[in-house]
Amino acid sequence: MQPLAKSRTSGWLIGIPVAIGLLLVLFFFEPTHFAFYPKCFLHQWTGLSCPGCGGLRATHQLLHGDVFAAFRFNPLLIVMLPLFGWMLMREVVRRWKGKVFPSPFENRVFGWTLAVVVVLFGIVRNLPYPAFAWMKA
Repeated sequence: MQPLAKSRTSGWLIGIPVAIGLLLVLFFFEPTHFAFYPKCFLHQWTGLSCPGCGGLRATHQLLHGDVFAAFRFNPLLIVMLPLFGWMLMREVVRRWKGKVFPSPFENRVFGWTLAVVVVLFGIVRNLPYPAFAWMKA
């Protein structure tokens, strides 16, 4: 095995248990009740919600099977889950079978579109209109 391949394999062997451990912590300890979770600097300094605000609470709700509550905390995260799943499965298949599936990030238009969507979501969720009040983290 080549040195780079060894380091990537060891990365997976370390990363998977760490990810499972973090998800277990998030499952058992609700972010709204425990102070050891990281705080959003943008929200602390400005009171504005960044595109990621509410992501921990949304993930906690997803782990408990409440998709609607998760969507209220961070709709962008929930909408992006299929993309995250595709990227994870793409990497798993590449490692196990050696097959390489195209990544959406190889397309510059997709990357720029995703960046614009994230920025627009960050702007829209902070607009003072009552129609967007449900997206406040």
